[in-house]
Amino acid sequence: MTIGDDLRRAVRGPVLAAGDEGFEQARRAWNLAVDQPVAAVVEAEDADDVAALVTWARLAGLCVTAQPLGHGASGDVEGVILLRTGRLGGVDVRPRQRTARVGAGVRWGEVLAVAGPHGLTGLAGSSSGPSVVGYTLGGGLSWFGRRHGFAADSVRAFDVVGADGVRATVSAESDAELFWALRGGGGDFAVVTAVEFDLHPAPHLYGGRVMWPGESAPLVLQAFREITADAPDELSVWFDLLHFPGAAPMVAVDATFLGETGEAQDLLRRLDKIDGVISDSRGPLRVAELDSVCAEPTAPGAGVNRGELLTDLADEVVATLLTAPIAPLLSVQIRHLGGALSRPAANGGACGHLAEPYMLAMLGLAPSPEAATAVRARQGEISADLVPWSSGRKPYTSLSPGERAAAAFPVDVLARLRDLKRSRDPHGLIRANYPVLR
Repeated sequence: MTIGDDLRRAVRGPVLAAGDEGFEQARRAWNLAVDQPVAAVVEAEDADDVAALVTWARLAGLCVTAQPLGHGASGDVEGVILLRTGRLGGVDVRPRQRTARVGAGVRWGEVLAVAGPHGLTGLAGSSSGPSVVGYTLGGGLSWFGRRHGFAADSVRAFDVVGADGVRATVSAESDAELFWALRGGGGDFAVVTAVEFDLHPAPHLYGGRVMWPGESAPLVLQAFREITADAPDELSVWFDLLHFPGAAPMVAVDATFLGETGEAQDLLRRLDKIDGVISDSRGPLRVAELDSVCAEPTAPGAGVNRGELLTDLADEVVATLLTAPIAPLLSVQIRHLGGALSRPAANGGACGHLAEPYMLAMLGLAPSPEAATAVRARQGEISADLVPWSSGRKPYTSLSPGERAAAAFPVDVLARLRDLKRSRDPHGLIRANYPVLR
């Protein structure tokens, strides 16, 4: 009898184990550079199926890791049962209450498409492809985070299956400590099957990308510094150094603004003084068009990410980023943080707040091990040069394979998360992408 046979008797959803046709495809992470050496893949039919799987795994002495789509995978899953929650759908938007309830398999794009016509938005990131649940468990750094904080702090309740296999609804009233941990602690404490969260007003939205040749980078970065020095919380601006394969280096600014077009144009007027624009997509947006700002890939690919939080955008930081080419990296991005992200939320979750005003995100393609090594080396060089202006902390959502959850949390928060993990899941049955005890 194989593990696949045992699992098929325990759950109703499809099961694939090593040697089964389709197993290799089913176990893949979204980032194809990350290997996932799992023992089996289970696609849960519903929340009861999730509970049945967790109960079976507890009796079998195995671990379960939940991934709707595989975004943010670390590869730390050897011998684990990979739970796919993509079938747990359903989007219930309540415009009058300004809330939404979604299943664990729902992507942000599905929420925005329903909420947008009501003048509302969820706190989605730069891509609407990731699941709401996976994104939110890691905190959720949104386009609108400067105005409304982390996505995790907009959560009202989670439906979960605990390590004991029991289904429950978790809220501030029913289980305050678990509710705190699930809001940005990484999902290491229970399998979330659905989430209810606040929506936020977005009657008017403006955004888009302006792109110039790479030689304009000094002027663009100076404009970025000036704009972000006094930007209102409704404005989010990101600076991008780009070097696409087969193309010359370019520089871009991405922006969104929760407000009227005229006000956005005034706030971004410094960009209009820079000649040589290659393209400019800025304009009024529907909420469902957020993806068009960065136009990130929608299909899985192989890449290497690295993030750093910057305490300052000093002249020395600028010199480090502009003195040498970014190759072999595809992009080096600086995101303006601040605003609500920098302020402790009332009764906030484990995501806490970010005192650092900027985040650096570096991405390189990794079609081969050699390419991945070269990308990591260049990322390491940049990070090393920026040590005096880096805090050393990383948002959970910016962790990359080989890093640990400890890098994402202050010492006291990490200790609290670890205490909860030991009390609620002493055998480590539930495995987040970046477990807090590792």
